[in-house]
Amino acid sequence: MCVVAFAWNAHPRWRLVLAGNRDEFHARPTAPLARWDDAPQVLAGRDLEAGGTWLGVDDAGRCALVTNVRDLQAPADGASRGHLAGDWLRGGTGAAAHARTLLATASHYRPFNLVLFDREHAAWIGNTPAPRVQAIDHGVHVLSNAALDTPWPKATALGERLQAWLAHTDTDDVEPLFEALADARTWPDTQLPDTGIGLERERLLSPAFIRGHAYGTRASTVVALGRDGGGVIVERRWGPMGVALGQTRLALAPV
Repeated sequence: MCVVAFAWNAHPRWRLVLAGNRDEFHARPTAPLARWDDAPQVLAGRDLEAGGTWLGVDDAGRCALVTNVRDLQAPADGASRGHLAGDWLRGGTGAAAHARTLLATASHYRPFNLVLFDREHAAWIGNTPAPRVQAIDHGVHVLSNAALDTPWPKATALGERLQAWLAHTDTDDVEPLFEALADARTWPDTQLPDTGIGLERERLLSPAFIRGHAYGTRASTVVALGRDGGGVIVERRWGPMGVALGQTRLALAPV
């Protein structure tokens, strides 16, 4: 997942609202959003190459998401980042406690951002340039392939669209969030980050929604978790050049 905006305790009805796109090579095998056969409490898509996930929720109202960090100096080896989210959703530990525990092993993984939410706490963990953890303040935050709240243009724009959606406190219509995730505009060169991949590739990766034959946006996902314990996760899937492949919507019952 390469661009995410989320609102933590910033809405009278929803404890967490999250909207994000996962960008990946189209050839990488992936299972759509579903309850996992080997962990039925987990609702997530699944990377069939390594077995983890980029984003998911569980029946306890917890949510986890992971992105990679664009770092050309990092070693190519290391444990799969998808297990960071998937393994936590399989377990029962709280977000803050797990984040602190993970600091001891965070360097074993390829460069990552991991955000964990439970009913009371939210935490961000990163391992580049060194392992660190941060409690997440209430409000709207953005994340892409750099540290939390790094103001890359596509992330900032998505955060602004989420903030506007939050102003309509009487709605549970998530279609405007999917419209924001479908933003395919390319940003001016002067606003693009310099992550060492060259200006041409920075341009190609600058939209929130990336269309490509070999690489692009594979899934757009919206999560809305209510203060009553209920909620919804909705995933739209995309093929090469942004061809629509289907949608899955799964609900969590109030507790």
